[in-house]
Amino acid sequence: MFFTRKQSDLIAPEQTLPGRSESPWHLSDRHVVLDSPVVTDQAPAGHEVAVFGLGCFWGAEELYWKMPGVWSTSVGYAGGDTPHPSYEEVCSGRTNHTEAVRVVFDPAVVSYADLVKAFFEVHDPTQGMRQGNDVGTQYRSAIYWTTPGQEQTALELTRVYGDELARRGLGEITTEVREAPTYYYAEDVHQQYLAKNPYGYRCHSNTGVPFPTGA
Repeated sequence: MFFTRKQSDLIAPEQTLPGRSESPWHLSDRHVVLDSPVVTDQAPAGHEVAVFGLGCFWGAEELYWKMPGVWSTSVGYAGGDTPHPSYEEVCSGRTNHTEAVRVVFDPAVVSYADLVKAFFEVHDPTQGMRQGNDVGTQYRSAIYWTTPGQEQTALELTRVYGDELARRGLGEITTEVREAPTYYYAEDVHQQYLAKNPYGYRCHSNTGVPFPTGA
């Protein structure tokens, strides 16, 4: 990762960086793995959008593009206050954004519930402003729902997984669950980073606890 400052608390919105009125970087037209658009502001008919924060977005995107039924993925910044932030600005801890992955999926092939279950299994939702050795507000756990149905599912599955962690004597879930805020696409170098750099950095700090069957 290029530049980080270990920021363990969000800052007041008025203290965040000013950002910019529009994105200054060009994004590739096509997803290098799925051959779908990278910019998916208009999802295909019958598809839904899910947004998650689960630590370093390089590894998070790779996990989701491998799931059947996922049409496109991208990485970006969500949940903060600075408009159109850069990667370096997000990592400074002065934008309040988390590194996020945007998933466009066909619910006839893969359910939103399955995406949420995968979310909980592949990272540690109890660590607050960190994932393993990655420390900072940009690594916090987040589910940003885009429909009322997603909200209901996200809250219910968070409760189920939290109960399972409690049963095993593990920590409480710190995942932020709220309506999807504005999502800002990250720079092109970060899009499908691990497809372009197969031996690149991956952080999958998880609890090792599978999602309870039957939920």
